[in-house]
Amino acid sequence: MEDRSQATVMIWPKPWYKNGRESNQYSLFRDGIRDPMKIIAQNRRARHEFEILETLEAGIVLQGSEVKSLRAGKCEIVDGFVRIDQEEAWMLKVHISEYSHGGYSNHEPTRKRKLLLHRREVHQLRVKMEEKGLTVVPLKIYFNEKGRIKVEIAVGRGRKSHDKRRAKKDQEQKREIQRAMRRGD
Repeated sequence: MEDRSQATVMIWPKPWYKNGRESNQYSLFRDGIRDPMKIIAQNRRARHEFEILETLEAGIVLQGSEVKSLRAGKCEIVDGFVRIDQEEAWMLKVHISEYSHGGYSNHEPTRKRKLLLHRREVHQLRVKMEEKGLTVVPLKIYFNEKGRIKVEIAVGRGRKSHDKRRAKKDQEQKREIQRAMRRGD
């Protein structure tokens, strides 16, 4: 007779979901925990070409196919800028690719999109844009903690080429200092 005092434990393969939430490439959940902020697109060139004076978070009006494309990460904001028309802020030249399964209800990739801001924020942006040399550009598009798509916009002043060189030199010096501190020199 066999000794059945030790029970055999079967280990099942892990399911493709955890805590009742789907965990795939389009999900905001990772291991059952919501990511605090999932960045979709960043405008690194804007930080190089402009001296950022002020940043602001804004909502954005999108169509359903645009949201699905953004979940897949198909967005480019390098050429984007913000314009104010009739007390409303609009984001222009931001390319959100067409959704692959959109069919006839797909969106136009570079259409102008309305930004959701309070009236006083729009007024402040208008005043700053009327100053000489200031412009408003999108810095990043991301999902916030609640899963809403937000745009971080910035008021910036264009840098001249010598300013860009100085900023790059300062950044390299900071990196060298950080490396030396890590090594303990």
